[in-house]
Amino acid sequence: MSRTYPATLARLSEAHARAMPDRIAVVDGTRSLTWRQFHKAVLRAVGALRAAGLKRGDRLGFLGYNRFCYVILLQACYRSGIIMAPFNWRLSPSEISYLIKDSGIGQIFVDDAFMDLIDALAPDDRPAGVIPLALEQPGKSGFDQWLVAHRPDDGDVVEDPGSLALLIYTSGTTGFPKGACLSQHNIISAFQNAGSTGEAWGEWNRDTVAMLATPIFHIGGSGWCSHALIGGGKIIVLTRPEVGAMVDVIPRYGVTKFFAVPAMLNMMLNDPAAADADFGSVRHLLYGASPIPLDVLSRSMQKFPNAGFIQLYGATETSGNGTWLSADNHHVGGTPRMASCGKAYEGTAVRIVGGDGAVLTPHAIGEIQIHSPCVMDGGYLGRPEATAEVIRDGWYATGDAGYLDEDGYLYIFDRLKDMIVSGGENIYPAEVENALSSHPAVADCAVIGVPDDRWGEAVKAIVVRAAGVDVDSEALREHLRGRIAGFKIPKTVDFVPELPRTPTGKVLKRELRRKYWEGKGRQVA
Repeated sequence: MSRTYPATLARLSEAHARAMPDRIAVVDGTRSLTWRQFHKAVLRAVGALRAAGLKRGDRLGFLGYNRFCYVILLQACYRSGIIMAPFNWRLSPSEISYLIKDSGIGQIFVDDAFMDLIDALAPDDRPAGVIPLALEQPGKSGFDQWLVAHRPDDGDVVEDPGSLALLIYTSGTTGFPKGACLSQHNIISAFQNAGSTGEAWGEWNRDTVAMLATPIFHIGGSGWCSHALIGGGKIIVLTRPEVGAMVDVIPRYGVTKFFAVPAMLNMMLNDPAAADADFGSVRHLLYGASPIPLDVLSRSMQKFPNAGFIQLYGATETSGNGTWLSADNHHVGGTPRMASCGKAYEGTAVRIVGGDGAVLTPHAIGEIQIHSPCVMDGGYLGRPEATAEVIRDGWYATGDAGYLDEDGYLYIFDRLKDMIVSGGENIYPAEVENALSSHPAVADCAVIGVPDDRWGEAVKAIVVRAAGVDVDSEALREHLRGRIAGFKIPKTVDFVPELPRTPTGKVLKRELRRKYWEGKGRQVA
């Protein structure tokens, strides 16, 4: 069956309000909006933004949790050609100051919990307009008052697929974040890619109930929100990806589809609150953004018995797109294909490149590169040199190491910068972490390289024990024997209460390595 897709994102709420005015569009806690109400709020938001002097190409900041008002503002920006720039609320005041300056925003919406971050800024570092959301009282909140103070603006709709739409900052785990500029064309192409698979998970309709749980400053949050706006249906906004909230929301609203990072799934597996939860309504569970141990994946499939699991691989710079692994390739007992992240979408190409720039043959490990209509049209904001470093002749260089098999399935080993070189052997931490995670006493783990006088680098595991379980380093090393090559087995194991992670679940290996490499003459990445 052929499908039609919108040429732009400008009139999504308008189309849904016309087709299904009284169906629920967005739910946030006890508050819900029909598509008619949602579209009216969008038009008022457009009027308010223009009254504040914002025009096409300007950037609008948002510092806050996942909120219904963000969904409204996102659609208002798509309609008016303003670029939405959601900021990571876990950053320090100095880091927020950097993002404000780098993005060039003139206005920013700030969640109640994060006004202290703005208040801590020097006067010259604050944007011209700071709008507190003040969401405590629906109908009387700062956002509501901001909306009703302005007339709806239904004119001058920006209907240009090349219009830049989202400014998503990279995590900054290796330095200052860079702002990836995604166009409407990029976002629509990512949505089309899912539809091109011909599988049910890529379909959206008025009966879809999509949960927005991943933070909106991540492509998995704003990208997912954008897909839900394109597809219609009902958007359930989860303020934060907390187990208690998911246990409540999924059965209450009959969530049928959501995107999760592996850390979210692992959190649900280890939290007693989710032990007897009813997740039977979920039909499609999409996951990605970081490696997932096979044991965690298999247990997650048991936790969501009616869900087809789909792995997605991509990057912020590719609108979250690259490859997908179908539900048919997932089985609770495990399959070799579950170690892959699938094949490229129709119209997308993936290749493996060696250090000399040559394209490698199947099973040869090198850098993963992606050629796709989803690759950021606007590059990195204000950084042409950094853009040129990662986009070469239309190919985006991911910085990930992996290989393709004979059938075109992609297998990821690790970030190139995380690779350990011990005695001339390349060791990819993700492989060791996957083997470690299969031990029942391991709740979480990370593997890094540390200085070694003989081998250059030695493999070290940093482990979080499962609750109520004791295990020592030798037991874990014994568990790995026969599962991975001897030279990959960690020489030492440290035990910690928790691992440092970004809000999107990626382990901050730079922080783990720091104390071992200080004064050793190596740049910690």
